[in-house]
Amino acid sequence: MSLFQPVPSLSALSLPLSTYLPLSLSLPLSTYLPLSLSLSLSLSLSTSLYLPTSLSLSLPTYLSLSLSLSTSLYLPTSLSLSLSLPLSTYLPLSLSLPLLPVNETEGSVKVAEWQQTYYAHDSGIQSGATTVRDDEGTEYSAKKYAVTTTLVENPTEVEAQYTLTRAQRVRAAMFPETLVEGEAVLSTQTDPGQQTNVQRLAEPSQLLKTAIVHLINYQDDAELATRAVPELTKLLADDDAVVVNKAAMIVNQLTRKEASRRVLMQSPQMVAAVVRAMQNTGDMETARCAASVLHSLSHQREGLLAIFKSGGIPALVRMLSSPMESVLFYAITTLHNLLLHQEGAKMAVRLADGLQRMVPLLKKSNPKFLAITTDCLQLLSYGNQESKLIILANGGPEGLVFIMRNYNYEKLLWTTSRVLKVLSVCPSNKPAIVEAGGMQALGQHLTGSSQRLTQNCLWTLRNLSDAATKQEGLDGLLQVLVGQLGSDDVNMLTCATGILSNLTCNNSRNKTLVTQCGGVEALIHAVLRAGEKEDVAEPAVCALRHLTSRHQDAELAQNAVRLHYGIPAIVKLLGQPHYWPVVKATVGLIRNLALCPVNQAPLRDAGAIPRLVNLLLKAHQDTQRHASSSQQTYQDGVRMEEIVEGCTGALHILARDPVNRGEIASMQTIPLFVQLLYSYVENVKRVSAGVLCELALDKQSAEMIDAEGASAPLMELLHSNNEGIATYAAAVLFRISEDKSSDYRKRVSVELTHSLFKHDPAAWEMPGSDQYKDQSAHNAVPMQAAYLADGECGPVLSYSTVHQRNTTFVFYAR
Repeated sequence: MSLFQPVPSLSALSLPLSTYLPLSLSLPLSTYLPLSLSLSLSLSLSTSLYLPTSLSLSLPTYLSLSLSLSTSLYLPTSLSLSLSLPLSTYLPLSLSLPLLPVNETEGSVKVAEWQQTYYAHDSGIQSGATTVRDDEGTEYSAKKYAVTTTLVENPTEVEAQYTLTRAQRVRAAMFPETLVEGEAVLSTQTDPGQQTNVQRLAEPSQLLKTAIVHLINYQDDAELATRAVPELTKLLADDDAVVVNKAAMIVNQLTRKEASRRVLMQSPQMVAAVVRAMQNTGDMETARCAASVLHSLSHQREGLLAIFKSGGIPALVRMLSSPMESVLFYAITTLHNLLLHQEGAKMAVRLADGLQRMVPLLKKSNPKFLAITTDCLQLLSYGNQESKLIILANGGPEGLVFIMRNYNYEKLLWTTSRVLKVLSVCPSNKPAIVEAGGMQALGQHLTGSSQRLTQNCLWTLRNLSDAATKQEGLDGLLQVLVGQLGSDDVNMLTCATGILSNLTCNNSRNKTLVTQCGGVEALIHAVLRAGEKEDVAEPAVCALRHLTSRHQDAELAQNAVRLHYGIPAIVKLLGQPHYWPVVKATVGLIRNLALCPVNQAPLRDAGAIPRLVNLLLKAHQDTQRHASSSQQTYQDGVRMEEIVEGCTGALHILARDPVNRGEIASMQTIPLFVQLLYSYVENVKRVSAGVLCELALDKQSAEMIDAEGASAPLMELLHSNNEGIATYAAAVLFRISEDKSSDYRKRVSVELTHSLFKHDPAAWEMPGSDQYKDQSAHNAVPMQAAYLADGECGPVLSYSTVHQRNTTFVFYAR
């Protein structure tokens, strides 16, 4: 037993001992000790041998205690010794040791009975057969006891604390306000990191008490407001401005407490009276109090509905013109809550000319106020074209761009970027944002900003980029975008590739800059990482298509694609399954790469030719299948005629290489190219005549072209208004007529001369015989040298519709 009492003197000792147990106990104990003793002592002895046992205990500091115990006979049972010391001042100490009398005869009988059990062996209680005497001096047999003492400087105070009952200590912990001032309760907490059970109960009891107090106050507030509402409603409609002001102040005070606020919002008459007082008063303080009331009510859905039904939205919109800043804040915040949570509020704000009042507020300087205002603009303009046009008419794009350029409050920048993202899909707002410097302002936040702000800026830039192809001063933005191509974030990669694709379209300066800062390599890596993600692959390939043509470093870009192992990855995009926008962009890129003679062999080795032929056959079959119908064939938004044109044009450039030319002819493509001469699409006629012009350089291919009956359509194409078509047709006819009879060549020469020089009267006045006419015709037809030099840029033989279609991407706000 553990005792926590002050140790007094010992005046009595009672020790009833059994007959057969010689036991001596001595306890010399001094008296009047100023000491608090915590003593725990228990002894349990179970023996089966003859063992004299002794126990001694000594305590320092004013206390001398010794205890000795000896036994000299066999004990058949366990011996339990307990010492109980209920100590108090001047309290006699009693020690009792109850032992049952045991004799040897009775012990032997019990042992005999025990041996009849299944154990069948002597326990050693009587015989001592199995008993081995322990060596008390060894480490394992020594008996050790511990005594804990606690010293307190002021024993009187400790005694007073311990005289408190358990109920009193619990009450003091759970309800400390019941303690007398200055009184404290001794804590029983031993570990600072672990609360006692009483401490665990104290916290929820205090919470319960607080809740009960709040409940009582809540009921009082509700009853007070219920009685006051009818009278306050009348006072708000009073003719005296002072009375209205005082009533508004009282109502404003009532809305500060939840109970009374709920009572007010449940009274439509009260809410309507507040709205009327706000819009009719000329006193700024009354307007402030009324606006504050509506602001407080707008934090609950029930209050929002009450404001909406009482016509509060038009009144709040009018308050947006107030010169008092607090009224402006209350009005815009209440409208913001209505737009967020009240159905029908958006249309009501639009009808009340809310946008016309909100846009001028963008000139304010308070960042938090501007953040709420811009969020209101986003809520009103999202999905509503009329609202976007109203924002444009009131100078919204300029104000929003100014905020993006001059503020650094993240929430304001984020809400503003959301508005710009919505406006960036509007064809009317898009040029206005670009002209206001929106591209540069948004580009400032692509690095070092929060992820949500960066993402919004990227999406907005992507939407705007198709209108910024002629914009100057984007060098820094382009370099940042090239760096963004290394991101592992799919959304960031999608936006960066799309922006680069649009900004490099028809802008040779941007093409050169992106090429020089490593854009080709970064785009190739983006294509490799994109895999089957069309949102990344398509704009990346389009950007590469732009970089490989029509600028001073185009050849550098064409070589860079090969040097960075991009050709195999690009050709792979032509395989199944077909996503036609990616296929269309890839076909154009392959055509541009083929313009570089060094790329011809790598393209052939990567399998570009058979893939292009297969695509051509598939697309042509689709167009033939739908030829009877007037509508064009679309797949994934791409016309199959464009695929036919692109594949034929790419094969045209690849056929410049003799090895490639032989491979193309060996795949039985000449009949298809001849058939394409009859296409109703002018560009298809041009590219098919061009590839036949290249294939006709080989005598065997020229014979196959003639055998397929190409002369008739080619003769007709000689009279085409498209100079490129007429020139290619003339070249093919000239080459297939070289082995014909002189009459055939003469007839072809006349046709060629008539076709090529019909707009040049001087050509008909050239003197000479038929021989000179033939020579003149022969000298005029071969345009291949000019084609080689100006094959991509010339107005007659250009192929800009394939490799550089000036296609831009328009993406919508998400």
